[in-house]
Amino acid sequence: MVCEHLNLLEKDYFGLTFCDADSQKNWLDPSKEIKKQIRVGSWQFSFAVKFYPPDPSQLIEDITRYYLCLQLREDMLSGRLPCSFVTHALLGSYAVQAELGDYDSDEHGPDYVSEFRFAPNQTRELEERVMELHRTYRGMSPAEAEINFLENAKKLSMYGVDLHHAKDSEGIDIMLGVCASGLLIYRDRLRINRFAWPKILKISYKRSNFYIKIRPGEYEQFESTIGFKLPNHRASKRLWKVCIEHHTFFRLVSPEPPPKGFLVIGSKFRYSGRTQAQTRQASALIDRPAPQFERSVSRRYLLSRSLDGGGFSEFLPKEVCLVGGFVLQQFLDKPEDVLQKHQASINELKRALREPNSKLVHREKRLSAASSGSTPEKKAVSIRGLESLQCAVGCFTVKGGYSETRIEKRIIITGDDDVDQDQALAMAIKEAKQQHPDMLVTKAVVVRETESSTHDPHEESKVFVISSPKEHN
Repeated sequence: MVCEHLNLLEKDYFGLTFCDADSQKNWLDPSKEIKKQIRVGSWQFSFAVKFYPPDPSQLIEDITRYYLCLQLREDMLSGRLPCSFVTHALLGSYAVQAELGDYDSDEHGPDYVSEFRFAPNQTRELEERVMELHRTYRGMSPAEAEINFLENAKKLSMYGVDLHHAKDSEGIDIMLGVCASGLLIYRDRLRINRFAWPKILKISYKRSNFYIKIRPGEYEQFESTIGFKLPNHRASKRLWKVCIEHHTFFRLVSPEPPPKGFLVIGSKFRYSGRTQAQTRQASALIDRPAPQFERSVSRRYLLSRSLDGGGFSEFLPKEVCLVGGFVLQQFLDKPEDVLQKHQASINELKRALREPNSKLVHREKRLSAASSGSTPEKKAVSIRGLESLQCAVGCFTVKGGYSETRIEKRIIITGDDDVDQDQALAMAIKEAKQQHPDMLVTKAVVVRETESSTHDPHEESKVFVISSPKEHN
């Protein structure tokens, strides 16, 4: 359902995650009821890449590569995908090219990448190197930039590695990493061992212990079993499931059917989706024009704070929860006609904003012109710049199969240094209500920025208005 909403056909690489009572990430099993997997708490999921393709160039559609890029950018930013300075700069420059296009000295200022987020500890030196590389990419399309991004990202040692905390037989803290090629062992962030899938004969767990049975080497006569200690039974079972799914997806032609009958020894769990071989066959049969999609604005540094004292960056779009995905939440059932009306309103608004001659744009120009013609004594306040609207949160229910779009509108209000902030906020909220009559304003954030000079003091207020659908009884 989520992939259909995103227009993704190569959907087998993606999945939904949720956090259990111990705040540990789990993958949602589509073959089981949600209520049997989440027994307490609210239903909240994140859309993410589950199986990282070893060769992203074999993906058929640009939209699939785009969402994979978003996930990798999130991995880099969170530290899950560590990079050197050179690699961070290279990947960052491709990300900027994909989002902004060719460098334009008239449009891009001297620090035009300073708001982008590339690394956990971003420096000015890194940003300068990103700008140097970006200026050399003239003529490179967004799709080509993403292909180059993926070709370099796939070479990183931690690409697609799912890490799990554990202890070895001597009680030393280690990390077990599951990836397309097998099981990796890390100590102090260094890989100390690797077990390829063909070398592993059996994977099992008992209580909090996780075991792998290894095929004998060239000069060995007997099989050997290696054990690891996980934090608890649930962590051990979680790791076992991830190993089963990765081995099935990347190594088998088709998934094994689950065992049947009452007298079954061991778990009945089996990977129920398509394998990589099957999804490649299905991708080869895709016969549709390249889907048109809009590359959303990435997360930026937003250092100001909201009126209630809290940061407002959480209200901006997070990319595949990018960068990384969006969040899914359990939502109350609503009538079908209400949902269709709401979705039609959102689609119409998006189309209007993309059209340069739309009524919304002309209305904004009239407001700006009227305000600029006011006398200075009236402390004029003008509204300018209706930026593109973003889908910040996509909400789904199991029954209805609908999505709720939460809208973020950015309205920049300019005026003299003693602009009435209450008046500015009221104008922004009024604008939002007039343009979205079927929605409620649920959050308004004002960012006050002042540029002082000896001749022309100038103040600029940025109002972020968050709207959500009205409740219908």
